[in-house]
Amino acid sequence: MHEISNAIQDPQALITLFILFVAVILFLTGVLAPELTGLLSMAMLIATGVLTPQTALAGFGSPALVTLMGLFAVSAALFRSGALDRLRELIASESIYTSRRLIALLGFVVAPISGVVPNTPVVATLLPVIEAWCNRRRISPSRVLLPLSFATVLGGTLTLLGSSVNLLVSDISEQLGYGALGLFSFTAIGIPIWLIGTIYLVFAPQILLPDRGRDQNQLTRSNHEISYSTEVTIPKDSDLVGQSLHNSRLQRRFDVDVLELQRGKERFFPPLAERRLEPEDRLLLRVTRVDLLRLQQEHTIELVKSGWNKDSKSSFSKVEEGQKIVEVLLPAGSTLAGASLRELRFRQRHNSTVLALRRGQQTVRERLGQAVLREGDVLLLQAPIDSIRGLQSTNDLLVLDQLEDDLPTIRSKPIAIAIAIAMLLIPTLTPLPLVASVLLAVIAMVAGGCIRPAEVQRSIRLDVILLLGSLSSFSVALQKTGLADALASSLEYWLNGLSSYFALLIIFLATTILTQVISNAASVALFSPVAVQLSSGMNLPPVALLLTVLFGASQSFLTPMGYQTNLMVFGPGRYRFLDVTRYGIGLTILMTFVIPGLILWRYG
Repeated sequence: MHEISNAIQDPQALITLFILFVAVILFLTGVLAPELTGLLSMAMLIATGVLTPQTALAGFGSPALVTLMGLFAVSAALFRSGALDRLRELIASESIYTSRRLIALLGFVVAPISGVVPNTPVVATLLPVIEAWCNRRRISPSRVLLPLSFATVLGGTLTLLGSSVNLLVSDISEQLGYGALGLFSFTAIGIPIWLIGTIYLVFAPQILLPDRGRDQNQLTRSNHEISYSTEVTIPKDSDLVGQSLHNSRLQRRFDVDVLELQRGKERFFPPLAERRLEPEDRLLLRVTRVDLLRLQQEHTIELVKSGWNKDSKSSFSKVEEGQKIVEVLLPAGSTLAGASLRELRFRQRHNSTVLALRRGQQTVRERLGQAVLREGDVLLLQAPIDSIRGLQSTNDLLVLDQLEDDLPTIRSKPIAIAIAIAMLLIPTLTPLPLVASVLLAVIAMVAGGCIRPAEVQRSIRLDVILLLGSLSSFSVALQKTGLADALASSLEYWLNGLSSYFALLIIFLATTILTQVISNAASVALFSPVAVQLSSGMNLPPVALLLTVLFGASQSFLTPMGYQTNLMVFGPGRYRFLDVTRYGIGLTILMTFVIPGLILWRYG
């Protein structure tokens, strides 16, 4: 602590420490989106004179960040050209008939794919395929969706391209003077981690994964059979006026549950079977997607379209020509979370009508326009095709349905696969830098008809780019002000007397725990410059400490918020918060003991 006291006597170090404290609080509370927190921190470091604009903004011009931007486009081209069609067929084959076999397929086949393309689109592409498999095999989705997320996380540490965090560590390593990481710099460690983790997923006791379908006395349902909450009104000329709910066509013909009846300022709750309907009554319904679409053929009910300045109604009719109904997910960090559809003016903002809302296994009992959105919510939208394509470029919503019009012709699939393989082999076998190889692959994908030029821009995740580019300034500030040296000296004091193995274990565990509450990119930016200062005292190369931090930030198995893919499967799997912890804690403990040993084996 003496070293830290001396360091903060420097005004710039004190300012940096204060900005760091503010950033951690913002990351923890989620008041600002992570990328906005990163930009605010960078702006404060420039405004206070800790860093010059050129130094602070250097991260945005780094080869790692440009590589990531190109990788987004390459990945989009692969998925839209049908490169995963063979995998989808394999999942649907008759040889995969138990949950354990499917988990093995996810671990040994899907995970390596996540080593070269981002895992978020992998999960988004396979989610409906696996849900359909669950429906056909009468197995609860909760038995297999969490292993899907964990498998892609394990595969993300196989190569430098497997995760944006990998590229951030490479960028920090270069800034600190240790050189950038190579494409396969940590593959020798990543392969044992992948294999050990996959074996755990395959043989972990099934009791660790809940059976949500069986708990609800209904075996797994397809994506179209999951219940949504929506709101309808009874028009004055409706045939339902004067009828009781029990005798009405609404409940005789459709599988709906009436959760609430609102009549003026009065609210009525179940049992409602004998209550007679009156004009202008509002009904809050729980209904499946299939029945909601069937209701569009009815003219006796009006759908309350949420997202207008005020509630606006439109009678059910067929989906208008040129429009499509899709599901969208609110991912982690979405700026829409915490506000209602009415407050967001959703329809004007996105030119999309919200038909219904799904929140995991919970029943949403608020009126549709007044329900406060949360991360992990799924909205059923009706919108023009162009508006849906616009949603694909926003970071606040993730479109879960595939738009057929976005798929190139099947002839582009072998071209896309060949370009991706060449992108990996050329920097390995020649002196050509990785960033050049990736950018050439982007141009080749466009020239080969695998992706349209406009889709290249839409494929780039701006939130990730802004976050990684801004956070690299933290590492530079910690190094420049001497805080990294001071923190490392204090940490070295506490680790004094411990073997290198246990010292690495503590660093790994600290990074893993911090990653569960703030973004993994933030954990890497804060820990990396501190950890490398310990290398000389531990007789290890700096890259060994960097990789300890990298793997610690990548092992996000304890909370739904720990990684984007955990949140993506959280709702469809109808999981509860502690389900993730219960299934992931064993894998976390295993990795905590295995990874330090592998790093010492490789670099000790």
